[in-house]
This record gives sequence, C-alpha cells and structure tokens, in this order.
Amino acid sequence: MASLTEVLREAVAAGVWTQAVLSQPRKGSGAVADKVKIKPVLLKNGLHYQFSHYTGTKVLHENVAPEQAAGRAEELLLSLYKQGLLQTSDADYHILFNKQGEAAVLKKKPTRPSVELAHNRKKRHVLEEGTAVPFLVELGVMNAQGKVLAAKYDKFRQINRFLEMIDDIVPYLPQSRTVRIVDFGCGKSYLTFALYYYLRERRGLDLHVVGLDLKQDVISHCNDLAERLGYGRLSFKVGDISRYDETDEADMVVTLHACDTATDAALEKAVRWNAQVILSVPCCQHELFGQVRNDALSPLLAHGILKERFASLVTDAARAQLLELLGYRTQVLEFIDMEHTPKNLLIRAVKENGQEAKRQSEDERNGPAADAKAVRAAAEAYRTFAGSLGIAPYLERALADKLAPLLGSGGHGSQPGDDK
Repeated sequence: MASLTEVLREAVAAGVWTQAVLSQPRKGSGAVADKVKIKPVLLKNGLHYQFSHYTGTKVLHENVAPEQAAGRAEELLLSLYKQGLLQTSDADYHILFNKQGEAAVLKKKPTRPSVELAHNRKKRHVLEEGTAVPFLVELGVMNAQGKVLAAKYDKFRQINRFLEMIDDIVPYLPQSRTVRIVDFGCGKSYLTFALYYYLRERRGLDLHVVGLDLKQDVISHCNDLAERLGYGRLSFKVGDISRYDETDEADMVVTLHACDTATDAALEKAVRWNAQVILSVPCCQHELFGQVRNDALSPLLAHGILKERFASLVTDAARAQLLELLGYRTQVLEFIDMEHTPKNLLIRAVKENGQEAKRQSEDERNGPAADAKAVRAAAEAYRTFAGSLGIAPYLERALADKLAPLLGSGGHGSQPGDDK
C-alpha cells in the first residue's frame, strides 16, 4: 500500500483529486477548525486547491497552489487531525492514525469520481433532479424520468439538506467494518431510505440500519419497500424507543420528530450505546413547560405561547449542553421540517476525538489540566442555567449515573416541584 505522502502527491500530480476531508482534531494539538475540506478550484490565475476550514457555522477559505497542496494537506494531517478521506476519480483513500501516530491508508472504490472546477458555481444538490433515484421514485417524490413532482419538491429539498448533514459526519463513522445505525421514530422513512441509499450506494459503506416505529402498517409498508429496492441491510420493526433492547451498541443514532421526551429516551440510548454520531430533530417539547420558572422572566413566562416557545428552546439547549458534558461535540442547526414549518432545529453530536471522552473528576481524568478545567466550567454553566430556571430535564435524570461525577449525585440541585 502506498504511503500517505505518495497518495497525496500522486493525486495532485495526476489531476485526479476531487475532494478531501480532514477531521477529528487531535487532542491538545491546538486545531481551531473542526474539519478541513479540500477541493480543486479554477481561479483566474489557474488551478488551485481550496482549503476550507470549518469552525462551527463559520468557514475560512485558503487557496493553495497545486505544487504546495499535497504538502499542506499532509502537514495538517500529521499535526492537527487524526483522520482523512481523500476522494479521487480512481479511488477513495481512508487515512487513519493509530495511537503511535502512524498512518494507515485504506483504498476503496471511488464515491466522487468527478468535480466541478468552477469557483462560483451554482449550488448542487446531493441528489440531482433529472437523475432517477429508485427510492425517490418508489416514494413518489420523483417520476421514472427523475423529474421531481411539484407537490414533493419541499420534501426533495429536505432530503438533500439531510444528506448534506450526513455527508459531514461520514468521517466519524467506522470505515473498515459494518456501521450500525438505529433510526428511532422512523415514520414513513423518507430520510431513513435516503440515509441508507447515500451511505451504501454513494459512499460504499457496509452498514446495517434498523428503523423503529409504533405503527404496524407503516412498518409493514417500509419493509415491503426495502425488499422491492433490494436493500437487504435495512429493516424496520415495531417498537417503543424506551423499551427497545435488541442491541447494546450502535455507531449512529437518528431520531427525527420523536415527540417530547421520546427524543430524550433516544438520546439516552445513544449515549449508553456509545454512539459516535447522533442526529436528532426534536418535536413537541412539552416537558419543561410546567417546570420553567424565573421571576426575572415573568413578563415572558406570563404568556402561554411565549412560554411554550421559550421552554422548547430551553429543552434543546439543555440537551445540547448535557451531550457536550458527556463527551460529544454538539451543534444545533437549522433544518427543513417535514411539515414545512419556517424553521426547525437539528441537534448534531459527534463523539469527541472519535471515542468516549470520560467526564469524571480531575483525578480520574487522563487529559490535561486545562481540559479538566474547561469541563468543570461547562458543568458549572449547566448547573447555573438549569438552577436559574428551576428545571430538571428528563435527559439529566435518565443519565444521572454518568453525569454524577460532574454535577454531583443530586444533579444541579433543582427538582420539579421544588419551592423557591
């Protein structure tokens, strides 16, 4: 197998480099960006390689001359990032580092054989209209010629937005074994089929996906469709999220529009299964409506509709903060809802450094003191946040054993019904 240096340099020299993604910042490396995407672009002064450094919702672009691109990418990998994916017209190269810092390069079939070099090109969807996609045809989103039906165009946009988010988390999934995915509350499973198609057919991953829902007729329909499409590693089952016990591990957990605390039940499962990736679109957050209270906010909380919206945002903020404390790097992103509401939120969480970051007391942690200090500060921020609003969210209570080393055995000290 070619070395990391050879693979990078040959991809540039042969002009076959279509895209690369560097991810999983090394602990203590000083990396600012969460990931770096590299692609060839045609500028006025000729071909360059654009390095896009992503930090949260911000992106910083750096255009590098071809003769410097391979060296720059190798430098970033060796010093700042633990994983890379180089896509060329001939093959995909998965670059992984072991604990000794040695690189292993795994070669797989190409998933991005071509690239558009125009710098200011029109935005392209992951799934393009005009090319028939079997599952979209079966679901009535497209016709057999690949034309998106007018009544389904919003759903087509939502599926593409979802797949953009899936594309971002691919580097965090196992590349050399079966990827185990559980989709809680899958419903009619438009996005479940999209996820399976993209990861299996487009990205070439070996995976096993299970969709779970309470409705027998919906599950039967989805299983029939999976069989017609030949999706042998996709299955659907009737079941309740909180009672699902057919596995004790998963690499990725998806929960889209699970109602109220069903979302929290799914998040709890994901954490206990040590899932590398969590994608959650919460729905109907009612739990904290009856808990939240704060005298300074009484002008807001006195109005039911405002209190409802506020409690919903508080719920998702608490979920994101708790996942951060449990070792996930978490973002709350805007998403397109199935019901076409103006805005919706998606919580995307990936396991920090590709493994469980054990959030324990400073004496029990192996990380540097600065990191332990940051964790303590985050825990204190959560205690202040929850205590000031008088809330004890389901997720905090459900994961009390894992949070106790940070928040104490009594949590943040406020329980539902406590009098102030």
